[in-house]
Amino acid sequence: MKYIAIDIGGTQLRAAVYPEEGLEPVNSRSIPTHQGNEKPEIRLLELIESVWPKDDGIRCIAAGVAGPVDPRTGIVYNAPNICGWTDFPLGSIISHKFKTETRIGNDANLAGLGEWKYGAGVGHHDLIYLTISTGIGGGIIIDDKMLVGPHGIAAEIGHITVWPGGPMCGCGKRGHLEAVSSGTGIANFVKQQIANGVESALADISETITAREVTRAAQHGDALALEAFDQAGRFLGQAIADLLLIFEPTIVVLGGGVTKAGDLLMNPMQKALKEGVFTPEYLKHLEIAIAKLGDQVGLVGALTLARS
Repeated sequence: MKYIAIDIGGTQLRAAVYPEEGLEPVNSRSIPTHQGNEKPEIRLLELIESVWPKDDGIRCIAAGVAGPVDPRTGIVYNAPNICGWTDFPLGSIISHKFKTETRIGNDANLAGLGEWKYGAGVGHHDLIYLTISTGIGGGIIIDDKMLVGPHGIAAEIGHITVWPGGPMCGCGKRGHLEAVSSGTGIANFVKQQIANGVESALADISETITAREVTRAAQHGDALALEAFDQAGRFLGQAIADLLLIFEPTIVVLGGGVTKAGDLLMNPMQKALKEGVFTPEYLKHLEIAIAKLGDQVGLVGALTLARS
């Protein structure tokens, strides 16, 4: 028997078939989430059908979705980048079509689960995972169990408030970690400062700045770009310190493209982390690690859920 893991994003649907053990898929395929007038769920069902093995059965299908979901009912509360997926019964649609056990989870939660089982968190029983990219998502493992909460919406680390009254987050609230420490938050800070008259080598492209360009400018000593990463790192460290006080993990795993900025982000993060805990005991046995699974983390996380 095999497993099907699915990674559902706003731009791409990915599906892979895995054997009983190991991380090497026996078949995989990806397609655009949206194409013409075809509904994304129809495209998803066709994708699953296209990878279904001819010579063996499927024990379980598991899917990670970008957005809040209820893993107990398989309902997607809201997938902000997929039109029509509000209170959407994704789990029952898949299980009804394929007559197979189906499990649904939030993509960042599952990424944390995958890193715990197969990536940087192997050997740890208590883990916090953050993916720092366009937005910020999270996953928490406590005593070898993924924290999801009674309705599946726990561990939304990107939406904890670190700066009351601060910049607007994509969710419509102010001062969230995502609004200041994500790639979008970093770019938005630079854009706003340039609009306020602050000098920067990025001024000529101020309307189209991305975190990648801010990273390059910071590496070349641009003062505003360096300030942007200092601010992002400090708020990230503050948030992690608060999480340590609540959960006391033995490892914090950081993933996502913004971590490629390296010390630009990590140095102010580490400084704020040390200042944010009231006793160094929280840090004595703590490991800070970069995620290992790369762009396969979504599929591996879904696979881990399927095998659990």
